[in-house]
Amino acid sequence: MEEQKTEVTATPPPADPAAQPAPANPVAPAEAPPTKSILGRKIGMTRIYRPNGEFVPVTVVEAGPCPILQVKTVDSDGYAALQVGFGDAKEKNVNKALKGQFAKAQVKPVRWVREIRLPKVEGFRPGQVIRVTNFSEGDVLDVSGYSKGKGFAGVVKRHRFRGGPKTHGQSDRWRAPGTSGGQRPQRVFKGIRGPGHMGVDWVTVQRLTVEKVDADRNLLLLKGSVPGPLDTCLTIRPTTRPMKAKKVPPAPKAKKAAKQPAAAKAPAKK
Repeated sequence: MEEQKTEVTATPPPADPAAQPAPANPVAPAEAPPTKSILGRKIGMTRIYRPNGEFVPVTVVEAGPCPILQVKTVDSDGYAALQVGFGDAKEKNVNKALKGQFAKAQVKPVRWVREIRLPKVEGFRPGQVIRVTNFSEGDVLDVSGYSKGKGFAGVVKRHRFRGGPKTHGQSDRWRAPGTSGGQRPQRVFKGIRGPGHMGVDWVTVQRLTVEKVDADRNLLLLKGSVPGPLDTCLTIRPTTRPMKAKKVPPAPKAKKAAKQPAAAKAPAKK
C-alpha cells in the first residue's frame, strides 16, 4: 500500500500594525475642537514694536500641530485629559510601545508626548490635530517647562545667601554656607538649605500675553520669558489666574458753584 503524503502549510504570523506601510494617499487629519491648550518648542527671544511705538520683548514659540494620541475620561481613567504629541521623530528612535500607540491613533511618530488636563473632553478623538489657529492676540496663558540645568551649585547661587564677612581673616570663607546645626540635637534638621543640584525643575510662568499669532509658520509670540533652554518642550494652557480688571478711578465731582449774595431788596413803597 502506498503511503498518503499530507502537505503541511505554515500559517503566516499576524501582521504587526506598527510595521504596516502608510497608505499611498493619506487622509488629511481632522481638526480638533477649539482649545487653548497645546504643546510648543522654544525657539528664542526677540522684540517687536506696537503701532504706538512701544517696545515689547517676546519669546518665539513654535506651537503645534499636535496630534491627539489618546483621550482619557473620568469613567475609564478617573480624570479628563488629552494625551498629545509634538515634533518630528525618526521611527528608529521610537520604542515598540510608542510605535503601537502611534499606529492605533494613525499618526506619525512624534518627539514629545505629554498630557494636558481639560475640564471636558467631549468631541475629541484620537487622530485629531490641535493647531495654533485657536489662539488670538490678547490671550493670557500659562507656560510650563523644565528650567535650565545649572549643575552643582553653592548656597550663594542656589539660595542667595549673603556670604560671610570679608574681614577678620576669612579670606576663603566668603561663599561658605556656615554652620548647619546647633549643639543639641547633634544632627542636621531636614530642610536645611545647602549646596546641591540646581535647575531642571518643573516651572510654570503665569499670565503671559499673546502679542502675535503667525498661523502660516505655527508661531506664537508671547510677551516675556518662558522656562527652559532653547529647543525645549513647553506646555501651553489657559491661565488659572486671570488678570483683574483695572479699577478706573471715579471722575472727580464737579465743585458746586459758590452762592452769589442775594441782591438787596428795594424798600417797599408806602
